[in-house]
Amino acid sequence: MSHFSIRCRKCNTILENSYCAFCEHCKDALLVTEYHDTRFTEGEGYSVWRFNWLPVHQPSSIQPGPLVYRSQGLAKQLGLEQLYIAFNGYWPEKGALLETCTFKEFEAAVVLQNARENNVEGLIVASAGNTARAFAHLSATSGFPAIIVVPRMCLGEMWYLEPSSTVPTFAIADGDYSDSIDVAKRIALITGFPFEGGVKNIAKRDGLGIVMLEAVSKIGRLPDHYVQAVGSGTGAVGGWEMSERFKKDGRFGARLPKLHLGQNLPFAPMLHAWEKKSRALFPEDLDPSLISQITTRVLSTRYPAYSVQGGVYDALTASGGNMYGVVNETVYAGMETFLASEGIDIVPAAGVAVAVLSEAVRSGEIKKHETVLLNITGGGEKRLRQHRKTHLVIPKYISKNISEKELEEVLCPVLKKSC
Repeated sequence: MSHFSIRCRKCNTILENSYCAFCEHCKDALLVTEYHDTRFTEGEGYSVWRFNWLPVHQPSSIQPGPLVYRSQGLAKQLGLEQLYIAFNGYWPEKGALLETCTFKEFEAAVVLQNARENNVEGLIVASAGNTARAFAHLSATSGFPAIIVVPRMCLGEMWYLEPSSTVPTFAIADGDYSDSIDVAKRIALITGFPFEGGVKNIAKRDGLGIVMLEAVSKIGRLPDHYVQAVGSGTGAVGGWEMSERFKKDGRFGARLPKLHLGQNLPFAPMLHAWEKKSRALFPEDLDPSLISQITTRVLSTRYPAYSVQGGVYDALTASGGNMYGVVNETVYAGMETFLASEGIDIVPAAGVAVAVLSEAVRSGEIKKHETVLLNITGGGEKRLRQHRKTHLVIPKYISKNISEKELEEVLCPVLKKSC
């Protein structure tokens, strides 16, 4: 007997299939996990599997979680009394043990385990970098097949823990992250492996929501504010959904954390839509040429989870949140500020989050006595390379306009069959 059900946010239909992406009646709304136990509980140990609000039953691996700690350095610099940092990366001296250096490792762990339990034989994953690294690592270590599709423009910032020959990786030579998603969906049709699903996958959102689970476990209550950089916005939605569960529990606070979400200017389609109080995105803000001008390519999807019911627009509205734009120069300043004040390197996307926090404090949106959770979505890459060898990603290059016949031919070696 499962400990959870899946409900459509729009029509409230309960779906029987525990591995699905859509309600057959409401294609414009996200499904949401409803756990039968509405009280938050956790077991012993440090593995994320100790939490009861995850859509898995019998995980066999040990998956480290985030490091959540009360800040001293950055808090003092910003004048905050209750700043907590969720550090997702490699910082062994402090107990952070994510060797992929990204919170996407949580989503990969939960998605792969959920797929395994639903008799899925393999997955197709599209990524702009961090998700690819997380899925490649856990696919290699667990033996669960995955095929990964990434945009060529992101390869300069990408690396794997294992040689890329271990996990089949294709790079779209003439497109961006959104084109990678399109090709990944085509590969799914040919291989019979499902597309991992992005924000529509409940296991992905609940996996990323582990940051909120760990934070509330550490702090003892919901934070007043939650700060994160967003590309698709899936992590922010996952955090909001977990917050809703804590609110329903009733023991951890009666108010949802106010979301403060940042994008890297000039590619900031969700920011511009939010500023205009629009649920719909605007075509001019999705111009691919803008992507080449930002330093955080991992935040560059043209298919964000903004307009869909249950997505970023609804999360911001429900929490009374806000969005922020951060230019490249300020991204780098955020990275330098964190290194100087906390003592560990962080990735550019996390630099966006530090800049957002600084702006929210400066503008008075966050008061000095309020409890704040800053999600550092990736860090410790320099520290990791002192302990482990990393590998360049050497993919098979294909065009976004590749024909079905050509796509089948390049997949033949991967599928180990003659064509």
